[in-house]
Parts: sequence; C-alpha cells; structure tokens
Amino acid sequence: MANFAKGSRSLAISDRSGMQFPYNEMVKEWNGSIVHFSEFEAKHPQLEIRSRGGDPQGLQRARPDTSRGTGIIASLDLQYWPGQFLSNGMQPGTSPDVENAKRQAGISTGEITIVIT
Repeated sequence: MANFAKGSRSLAISDRSGMQFPYNEMVKEWNGSIVHFSEFEAKHPQLEIRSRGGDPQGLQRARPDTSRGTGIIASLDLQYWPGQFLSNGMQPGTSPDVENAKRQAGISTGEITIVIT
C-alpha cells in the first residue's frame, strides 16, 4: 500500500473555477472533475439510466362477461348498454331524436372578389 501525505498544508486547483482551495476540501464529481465542496454539483436524476419493464399485455385472470346470459357479445349495440350517455354530439338534451332535432345553427359566408391588375 502506498504511503501518501495528508495534504493539510497543500493547495489544489479546482477544475471548475480554476481557483486554489485547500487540498482537504476538494471532492470528486460524477464526471471525474475535482472541485471544491462549495462548487460541487450532484448528478442530475435524468442522467441516471433506469430500465423499465415492458407494458402489461393482458389481464392475468380474465373472465368473459356473463351478465347477459352468454359469454360472447355478438355486436356492440351501444344503445342498450347501462349508464350510456344518450346525446347527439355535444348538443344538450335527453333524447337525440326529439329535442335536438329542433336545435340547428345556420352559418353563411360572404363573397370574396379578387382583382389582379
């Protein structure tokens, strides 16, 4: 084992600022720079590489819907599903055929004449 001096009277130059500091107050950063403890910057958490697992693909204990009597839904008839919002787009009302048929918006545009000389 090597026998090094304590460095109690030694000075060191900071890699960041180029200033002299006592050797005992110097620390090494994550990128290898030797800096004074007042200039020390920790490694940013976004630089840490974390491996993430893949997205889950399916349910572990999946079961078919048996509330309708059969386990297979032949067609997606959304009109009879419980808790469905019955509205025609963003128009308010309870019945899309009766109340919302009366509500209409009319928009007209003017004419544009372009003359090139």
